[in-house]
Amino acid sequence: MPYNEELAERVRKALVQYPAIEEKTRMGGLTFMLNGKLFVRVQDNDLLVRCRPEMTDGLLTKKGAERYTMKGRANMKGWLLVGPEGTQLQDDFDFWMGVTADFFYKSAKP
Repeated sequence: MPYNEELAERVRKALVQYPAIEEKTRMGGLTFMLNGKLFVRVQDNDLLVRCRPEMTDGLLTKKGAERYTMKGRANMKGWLLVGPEGTQLQDDFDFWMGVTADFFYKSAKP
């Protein structure tokens, strides 16, 4: 299934403040990268966000949030997949974009 173009457009609008964002289409999803690092990704109808690892468990209590499993590795901290129920409302969408921005600017290594 191709990625949700409507969700991708919402991400684009949210990221206009970051002029160095690059879009890369990979494995059926659309990845938004800043300085060569994943900032956020639209995957099917979901949003893949990064968070500070110590925030993972608390954020899993938010609607639509689940752990992201990469290459069979379960229980990864710092990666969350947020389904449509967690991004449908603008306030919720803005929350998740803030989480990934917080991770990127406070935790990610350049």
